[in-house]
Amino acid sequence: MNIRIINQSDHPLPHYETSASAGMDLRANLDAPVTLAPMERTLIKTGLFIELPLGVEAQVRPRSGLALKKGITVLNAPGTIDADYRGEIGIILINLSQENFTIDHGTRIAQLVIAKHEQISWELTESLSVSERGSGGFGSTGLK
Repeated sequence: MNIRIINQSDHPLPHYETSASAGMDLRANLDAPVTLAPMERTLIKTGLFIELPLGVEAQVRPRSGLALKKGITVLNAPGTIDADYRGEIGIILINLSQENFTIDHGTRIAQLVIAKHEQISWELTESLSVSERGSGGFGSTGLK
């Protein structure tokens, strides 16, 4: 699948690091470093603009190493970029650690996954079919 992209940053285009990678790293496009205090959130721009085909979304997800080692994550994970959005890709980051974290120009801050999706039509009904789980809620299938 080919995706049209405008790159207004001085970074290379996002790319897959391995042949089996699902996501591509996104980098901060900053004029000056941004420091996030504990529990602070901010929008970090990437300098990237994309044109997705209908039936495709781009999902913005946290980078696992950044989340584990530094407590930095994507606040609305996964963030969704719809096929009709043409603005700059921005990443909402939050610092869940107890220490300040500085984001520099070029820091890899999130990953982008391209995924197909469908739109549905609702079918109003008075009942649903029976399933093995039924109406069991959170944790109803047990721990093991």
